[in-house]
Amino acid sequence: MESSRAALVESLVRRLLAEAPERRAWEASFPRGDAAARRRLLRALMNVRPTAPLDPGFLRDQDALLSAERDERGTVDAESLPPFAPAEPRIALWRGDITRLKADAIVNAANDALLGCFAPLHGCIDNAIHSAAGLQLRNACAEIAAARGKGWRAPTGVAFPTPGFNLPAARVLHVVGPIVPDGRPTAAQRGQLADCYRSCLDEAAALGLRSVAFCCISTGVFGYPAEEAARTAVAAVRRALAAGSPVARVVFDVFTARDEALYRAALATP
Repeated sequence: MESSRAALVESLVRRLLAEAPERRAWEASFPRGDAAARRRLLRALMNVRPTAPLDPGFLRDQDALLSAERDERGTVDAESLPPFAPAEPRIALWRGDITRLKADAIVNAANDALLGCFAPLHGCIDNAIHSAAGLQLRNACAEIAAARGKGWRAPTGVAFPTPGFNLPAARVLHVVGPIVPDGRPTAAQRGQLADCYRSCLDEAAALGLRSVAFCCISTGVFGYPAEEAARTAVAAVRRALAAGSPVARVVFDVFTARDEALYRAALATP
């Protein structure tokens, strides 16, 4: 099994390097014979590949690899997660990798180009989601941008849906959060962050989705202070649900113990 997996990775690496021979120098940093290193090389090459048609054979092998990895990681059913509190049965809190969640949609904190993260092996949620979904996701995002004209940039606080491809989630809702380089959001930026959550739930309702899992929008490289972001997220979701959103399950997905504590505090506050 491991030998066949390694051969699959190597075949995909070879095909991506054939497309971009200027990247061949990267191989020295990811030695042959080291399966984990070669898998990281594949991810790095996928991260930097520009939008372009995808060979059916490449897609077949990529999808075989990503689906096998998805099954090995295991999936978590969003609708089976217990509610955070009996008084709010539609809201759950879960700490873990959002790419494992089987939901009607997961939310991606995108950049305004909407094409995913091009930084090789970067630790952002955008990179993680695109890496697990496959290269089809970048092409799907490019179609959204192309349909809106040359030079278009995704506006802050507006959700754009795509399929989930190799993710256990059926769809991805891509939304650009506010950028707060000094860590002190303005009133307008607070409104934009709330708009991210409202827009995702509105889009989910329009698509007839039952479950949506949110990441911690804007709190990474975008610089939004995490504690205030958690309070804003919880308040925005509560308002949307109280206003009649038909979404049956909203999951706040966190990845660190600190973020879990912040969301627990926000959810425990009426």
